[in-house]
Amino acid sequence: MAIEKWLAVTSLGLFVMFAGEMISIYNFMTDVPEVIEFSITFDADPKIFQFISIGVAPAGILAAVPFIMTKRYGSKPIGGLIIAGGVVMLSGMLVCYSLVDKIDDIYVTDIVQYSPLLFMVLSIPVIVVGAYLTKEKKKRPKKEFF
Repeated sequence: MAIEKWLAVTSLGLFVMFAGEMISIYNFMTDVPEVIEFSITFDADPKIFQFISIGVAPAGILAAVPFIMTKRYGSKPIGGLIIAGGVVMLSGMLVCYSLVDKIDDIYVTDIVQYSPLLFMVLSIPVIVVGAYLTKEKKKRPKKEFF
């Protein structure tokens, strides 16, 4: 496999990791154990920022690099991997957004409430970029007659 395929695979893995991390913290906030609730003050905002910086920011960069490398001639496998990353992020954020109503009011902040919406919107350009790569045709080399 060429380097751009491995970068797209790594990007997909980071999108999956980000979605899993976000779902796990939102699921935790829906049912916080009483032992933690009274002994430790829990704030989700730093963890969400950490998940963004560890997961989705590098994933976006790793999706952009293979796009730049292959945008002239297109690549269906790389486009498919980038589309899969966008779909995973979109579906993960839909799950997170569905859990916002079940979270206790003391844990709901602007970051908790609006970050799933933000990343749902940001997953659409990722899907579009992947679709562009799958539709792009290879250009024929120009023939020199003389």
